[in-house]
Amino acid sequence: DIREIIEGVRYAPGSARFKIYIIDEVHMLSRNAFNALLKTLEEPPEHVKFVFATTEIRKVPITVLSRCQRFDLRRIKTALLVEYFTDIAGREGAQIEPGAIDLISRAADGSVRDGLSLLDQAIAHGAGKTTTEQVRTMLGLADRLLVMDLFGDLMGGDIQAALLNLRNQYNAGADPVTTMQDLLELTHWITQLKAVPDAADSLSAPEAERVFGADMAGKLSMPVLTRTWQMLLKGLEEVRLAPMPLSAAEMALIRLAYAADLPSPADLVKKLQKDGLAASPSAATTPSAAPAPAPEAQAPEPVAVPTQAPVATLTQPVTEASGGAQVQMVAQPDPLPEPEPAADPEPAPAIDPEAEANAKAWGPTNFGQVLAMCREKNELRLEAELTTNVHLVSFQPGQIELRLTDKARPKLPNVLSKMLRDWTGQNWMVMVSKEEGQQTLRDQRLAHKQALHDEVSTHPLVLSALAAFPDAKITSVVEPEEPEIDETYIDEEDDEE
Repeated sequence: DIREIIEGVRYAPGSARFKIYIIDEVHMLSRNAFNALLKTLEEPPEHVKFVFATTEIRKVPITVLSRCQRFDLRRIKTALLVEYFTDIAGREGAQIEPGAIDLISRAADGSVRDGLSLLDQAIAHGAGKTTTEQVRTMLGLADRLLVMDLFGDLMGGDIQAALLNLRNQYNAGADPVTTMQDLLELTHWITQLKAVPDAADSLSAPEAERVFGADMAGKLSMPVLTRTWQMLLKGLEEVRLAPMPLSAAEMALIRLAYAADLPSPADLVKKLQKDGLAASPSAATTPSAAPAPAPEAQAPEPVAVPTQAPVATLTQPVTEASGGAQVQMVAQPDPLPEPEPAADPEPAPAIDPEAEANAKAWGPTNFGQVLAMCREKNELRLEAELTTNVHLVSFQPGQIELRLTDKARPKLPNVLSKMLRDWTGQNWMVMVSKEEGQQTLRDQRLAHKQALHDEVSTHPLVLSALAAFPDAKITSVVEPEEPEIDETYIDEEDDEE
């Protein structure tokens, strides 16, 4: 009671030099209790000392921390805990197996107080003689040897043995969450041995675990271990949130067992590149059908040319043989040949500064900038309509000529004209024409994506990937940098002439 402590600090000690008040888990005090202590902490009597202990330092008010000296106690090593608990058990005359003390020391996680509480429970639970199996049952832990067998079954792809092992541990009282945590701990330990083989001597582990860890570290590669860690970490989260933890654990182990025999991404890319180099280069350069040349009188439609290699995503459907794996790889198409310069190009017409200044005064200088302005002004509906339901016939500052589709609203030209007048302060004339005009911007984008798909599908690397995964399909082709609209859909009046 804080009130009694405050009343008691007034009086000097009767048989000692100091009065020492030790408050454990001080973060559990209420806010009013901390406020009542502040006056005493600011001006404590000379014969009074306070010792506060807490495991949640962030929950202690800063006003209290500023009036105290802080000492951070570090976790104690497992080897020291084993030695200490063995001495305590000997003094108490309790018979406890060394394996049981090892389990208690690990469960204490560096805390002597928590370890002593577990040791007291284990001695009472054993009723004279405490065995390793009794402590494991008390803590809800799985047998360490069974966990190592489970890890070996998973890395070997033996799903039937892994599920049977997990079911036996569950029937013996092991919590699925604890089993997943043990697998994560074992994966981390083997990864340590893989990275630093000499660390095996400094790790406190039985001889059987050291032999198993060294064997697994020699067999498994670092990419496999890191992939196992990520999958187990994701599986642990699913097991904690699932209404049926055992079922969630089984599904996580099934995914891990199927992925155990898959090659690493680096090995897969090397193999596909090797197969791609062995493939005939003519397969990637010879199209199935040559496109018909466009008439000279018709202006070519604007098509965005990628400056970097597109990325092809290959998806392998879930099958029993492949284990439901999905593969992504980067297609490196042959560099496009640079266009040959035209013979005797005509000199560019001189730009009239006055005409250029007048054009800038109108605001947007092409249809792509009109769409960008709609996006900037948060007119998303207008942008969508101009992208999907409009064929551009001609564009010049202050005058736009469009052909509307059947789905376009009749008032669209008036709405666009009013919006441009409000945004630029200039009068814009938006006219409806019956001429064919260009394709809609949406159709142009779809045609561009189809052209990329056709280009990537004939590349040797992609062909080798499709050969390695017969059921795989090219689901999408993504350019590293999408071209901006104002650089893609520019329709200058000079081009039409």
